[in-house]
Amino acid sequence: MQGVEQWQNEVNFLGRLSHPNLVKLLGYCWEDKELMLVYEFMQRGSLDMHLFRRGSAIEPLPWDIRLKILIGAARGLAFLHAVDGKVVYRDFKTSNILLDESYHAKLSDFGLAKSGPMPGCSHVTTRVLGTYGYAAPEYVATGHLYVKSDVYGFGVMVAEMLTGLPALDVRRPSAKQNLVEWIKPYLGKMSKLKMVMDLGLEGRYPTRCALQIGQLALNCLEVEPKKRPSAQEIAETLGRMDSSASAVEKARQHRVRFG
Repeated sequence: MQGVEQWQNEVNFLGRLSHPNLVKLLGYCWEDKELMLVYEFMQRGSLDMHLFRRGSAIEPLPWDIRLKILIGAARGLAFLHAVDGKVVYRDFKTSNILLDESYHAKLSDFGLAKSGPMPGCSHVTTRVLGTYGYAAPEYVATGHLYVKSDVYGFGVMVAEMLTGLPALDVRRPSAKQNLVEWIKPYLGKMSKLKMVMDLGLEGRYPTRCALQIGQLALNCLEVEPKKRPSAQEIAETLGRMDSSASAVEKARQHRVRFG
């Protein structure tokens, strides 16, 4: 039955929602016991394949592509939180972020998505579903689902983007198996953040921007939902970082060209 419920959820949400950062549902079919969903083709597959280099031919994502993906994912989440009735995604994770040929990020898998709280209410109460390691602490503890429970999952994904490491990995030493618990103390100070940055970047990233994103991750991972930024604020913050980085790069190219 869970399969049927999630299939219906996909059709209900993606059948009525459209945004450049949500994957397009092209068609669906229910025949006897067979359930099918047809999406647009996303050439680069899912983010986790690239970030955790699951495949011998996969190269580490460069910094500018990571920032582009973060911005796209934040805009998709901000759209969901702004639509009528608000949609809580409930399963924000790297394997649900799909990439097209140009690394344009789109949110996929709306099987666990849920309409947000009624006007005047802060949360909805529901059984706990989602992925351990990404689910917000208040949701895991009480079943209370806030719009900003999604923001916590975004913060986990940002931590993965910075480190190139998955949220949970039992192969790591016990104190480092939960990524957020391990690296939270490293996110707010550049001297510490450098120690956990993805080695695949080979130091090729703007330190100021990396620190700003580390601080953004910390804000998203606040224990109290009301202290977390909104998805719209996240998208705007990341957009400003991108504009600033572009301006710096243009200035650098100008100096190289004209001395």
